[in-house]
Amino acid sequence: MCIKDVMVQNQVGLHARPATFFIQKANEFRSAIWIEKEERRVNAKSLLGILSLGIVGGTAIRIIADGTDEEQAVASLVDLVESGFSDENR
Repeated sequence: MCIKDVMVQNQVGLHARPATFFIQKANEFRSAIWIEKEERRVNAKSLLGILSLGIVGGTAIRIIADGTDEEQAVASLVDLVESGFSDENR
């Protein structure tokens, strides 16, 4: 299991469009992946799950992956979040 905390950089947070980019990136990996905000954990491959967390800019989240490519998955998703969901990291 690989776990990493990251701060959401973009001002609007993980609303529909950035959440979609996040899910697309998460689906590139075979590992099970979750996002945690405070005490809630949701499947990182679920749009409704991510949107239900209400993640806004400046929010700390935890990305958790468990599987054969867990370290690559977490590193890639952390890079995406830290970039503010810019085009070159999608």
